[in-house]
Amino acid sequence: MDLSIVIPCYNEVENVAKIKNELLPIVTEMARTQSLELIFVDDGSSDGTLEALKTTFEPLDGISLKFERHMTNRGLGAALRTGFAACAGLEVVTTDSDGTYQFSCIPELLSRLKEGADIVTASPYHPDGNVVGVPGYRLVLSRGSSLIYRILVDWRIHTYTCLFRAYRHEVIEEFNFQSDGFLGGTELLVKAMLHGRRVIEYPAVLYRRVYGSSKARILRTILAHLQFQGRVLLHRAHLSSL
Repeated sequence: MDLSIVIPCYNEVENVAKIKNELLPIVTEMARTQSLELIFVDDGSSDGTLEALKTTFEPLDGISLKFERHMTNRGLGAALRTGFAACAGLEVVTTDSDGTYQFSCIPELLSRLKEGADIVTASPYHPDGNVVGVPGYRLVLSRGSSLIYRILVDWRIHTYTCLFRAYRHEVIEEFNFQSDGFLGGTELLVKAMLHGRRVIEYPAVLYRRVYGSSKARILRTILAHLQFQGRVLLHRAHLSSL
């Protein structure tokens, strides 16, 4: 399998039609030149998301479909681990189910991976990126956390909290992350960077979600980032003392 696209979902029944309308034309075109699988991970939805996905996404030529399910809501990080465990692709894309990053950017994200990167991460906070329509209070956590990670890890990377990424398969196999929540993707990125993996940013536009509401729990996520940043700081201090 050339490519796996992992899409975690939690109570996103309102977005299922949007996913189909915006994602299918992209992956159908991509499937002309490569083998491809879509992996939906339903993280314990209670609104019929999984049933809507199975009804909406029927078998397609050249595109394999997988539907994974958590019986209870376990969090984004746990959904990513489940999706990664189901992956067969040499390259892996993770993307939000609400379309806040446009699916049409997936080919460009992957083209950057072919430039020799181990991870390509979308970056709305890059000087060439942008944020459109997202309330300022929703950005405080993401911008603030990314700034701290820039200081602790690598100033050249502007966005550390984005889910929209492309990975080489060996990266998701090599680096484990423990967080079940929204910290999961950041934890994976930072651990790979601290071990010398090459990361390239893709300047992207972050849009406001159209349907449904964000599932982030702000206080819980802030505390998780602060605890992880403390561990990163201790790790860096230990290395400098050697």
